[in-house]
Amino acid sequence: MLIDSHVNLHAAQFDEDREAVIDRARAAGVGMMVEISDSLSTFEATHALAVAHPDIWCSVGAHPHEARHHLDMTAADLIERAGRPRVVGIGECGLDFHYDLSPRDQQEAVFRTHVAAARRTGLPLVVHTREADDRMAAILREEQGEGPFKFLMHCYTSGAELAEQATKMGAWFSISGIATFKAAEDVRAVIRAMPADRIIVETDCPYLAPVPHRGRRNEPAYVGHVLQALADIRGWSLEAAEARTTDAFFALFDRIPRPVG
Repeated sequence: MLIDSHVNLHAAQFDEDREAVIDRARAAGVGMMVEISDSLSTFEATHALAVAHPDIWCSVGAHPHEARHHLDMTAADLIERAGRPRVVGIGECGLDFHYDLSPRDQQEAVFRTHVAAARRTGLPLVVHTREADDRMAAILREEQGEGPFKFLMHCYTSGAELAEQATKMGAWFSISGIATFKAAEDVRAVIRAMPADRIIVETDCPYLAPVPHRGRRNEPAYVGHVLQALADIRGWSLEAAEARTTDAFFALFDRIPRPVG
């Protein structure tokens, strides 16, 4: 089964042809998608997509860019929404020190709120991290010390040291179209060292379209290119890569029933 573990189908880039995009994904063999929440203000749209489609599930959370708008958000707010049908993750949340669209202290505070919700619900935490390796590692260590929680390092392009520390804490990792970019050898080097049983794939559509679609709007239908890149990087057959990533996906998102047969 092809699974796209991170889609943003609620994004405005899909307003003209959202259902056609979903149909193309199915035609390309994508059997499941996780629609990711980036703000509580768009959560209703995110959740509606999951409710309307049997092959789409969703998360609830606020991207670090949006942290400044979620300072009053509590873990209870996230937990309440996480109790709805078809909500299977907390996030996307984390730290983004590249754009700094929210102050760093606010990003950290809102990230810890998400961690608390993940710990209390048992749902996996979808973590965004960019140019924040040291602080991300420190927060994950501190929060793991308060109590365990499952987490996914989404679209991982950060350094090898953070990847190693996250691996020791039990992290899963998701690979995006960046792995196909010619200049991304440093990313591929980190992928080669990731735990083989905790890697999944994503498009992060409409962003980061893989080669040969780079520069265009990304779609879930393109996730097969990411899977092929992962297979090539790890020296796996395509069939083995599909089986491994499928197993890892259902181990992480364990609220989603695994199809039989």
